[in-house]
Amino acid sequence: MSSPVEIAVVGGGISGLTAAVRLRKLLGPAASITVYESTTRLGGKLRTVEVAGVPVDVGAEAFLLRRPEAVELVAELGLQDEVVHAGPASPSVRASGRTVALPRRTFMGIPGDAAEVDGVLSAKGVEQVAAERTLPPVRLPAHDVSLGRLLRQRLGDELVDRLVSPLLGGVYGARADDLGLRAVLPALAKALENGAGSITAAAAGLLPPPQAGGGSPVFGTLRGGLQQVAERAAHVADARVELGTPVRELRCTAAGWQVTAAETRSVDGVILAVPAPAARRLLAGCSPEAADAYGRVELASMAVVTVAFPPGTELPESSGLLIEEGQRRSDGSAVLSKAMTFTSRKWPHIGAAGVIMRASVGRFGQAEQLRMTDDALIEGVLADVADLAGVTVEPIDVHVQRWGGGLPCYGPEHGECVAAIDKAVAGLPRLEVAGALLDGVGIPACIATADAAARRLASQVTVPH
Repeated sequence: MSSPVEIAVVGGGISGLTAAVRLRKLLGPAASITVYESTTRLGGKLRTVEVAGVPVDVGAEAFLLRRPEAVELVAELGLQDEVVHAGPASPSVRASGRTVALPRRTFMGIPGDAAEVDGVLSAKGVEQVAAERTLPPVRLPAHDVSLGRLLRQRLGDELVDRLVSPLLGGVYGARADDLGLRAVLPALAKALENGAGSITAAAAGLLPPPQAGGGSPVFGTLRGGLQQVAERAAHVADARVELGTPVRELRCTAAGWQVTAAETRSVDGVILAVPAPAARRLLAGCSPEAADAYGRVELASMAVVTVAFPPGTELPESSGLLIEEGQRRSDGSAVLSKAMTFTSRKWPHIGAAGVIMRASVGRFGQAEQLRMTDDALIEGVLADVADLAGVTVEPIDVHVQRWGGGLPCYGPEHGECVAAIDKAVAGLPRLEVAGALLDGVGIPACIATADAAARRLASQVTVPH
């Protein structure tokens, strides 16, 4: 009688757990699926904690609704009735010592029309954006280029520093200068390659038509927090979960793989859904090429400081505040935060329960900020909140969450790293990889990589009947 198929999923974040759910559906109830997670909890960057008794996400806080992957997974897990949408409040930006509304019609800060950035940029900055359409057409080289450098050359420093970098910093933890055009804005690169005469023309072609009333909601989350996705996924996958169990070694054998964690087990296949440093270590023995490619992935770290204020405290009317690097408080001291989310304004279901906001600290290359103690981070964030948001009351609860090396930096070399990973892993039988470093850092992108990895692996293993 044939033994059941055994699969090891290394990593208990959204990518690993999605892969486990998909493998269960593809391989059926007889398959044995084990999820190894090095920490003591599932979810990875999906983490929900109580702050002043209110469940709040202190990692990823939302998913894009226009992409289908997260919406479909939530429904598959039976959580669709818990989906809530962001409210109507709009974000603002702090630039050049002023707080103004974030322009509504830009493509990640790049306007299709210079008039959109009037009020955020100086008159000279607006003129430079307007003049971009008169420049010679963009000719992109075969390799990726620095997004920030290209935009500075064509559209000026102000647009990059005041809009593009603050927007992308919230997603990738890095400045526009540290990111690759194709890596983070592939649609813009494609439009340029297809003959758009300028960057602003390309951006205009990518913007949806204006909609009365603001259109459909863009972001969704779950009432009660996104960690529910991880917990429900583990249940639906019917997987054996090994918490606090780092995998120390992977070894390819004639029959499959040996996985060494608390014990050594033989399995038929492996899905690797861990950050780049762990993947590099695990693949070093069986694929030096893959390990080398993972080793070239640069990582950004950040901290999220979540603050609860007494009931009745008035937060700004906006959903959040993006902050240009180098801003100063009114006393001349440096602003620590790179962004604030006025959580109770952004999410009505949280606003009904308490007065909550969060601030993020740390850009790529700013390790000194993340060496600060929790108390120093809290003190700096509260000083920012008092000066930039006008909230001076003492908080009733605070939570500090650090994400060390939590974000892959999608630099100009990132596409080459991913291509090298794909090529090397293709030579490893019955091992697949998934995660945020492959095709985007958002929840839907992670789900997509996990779904694809699970389908590829399932096609390679034989399920006994």
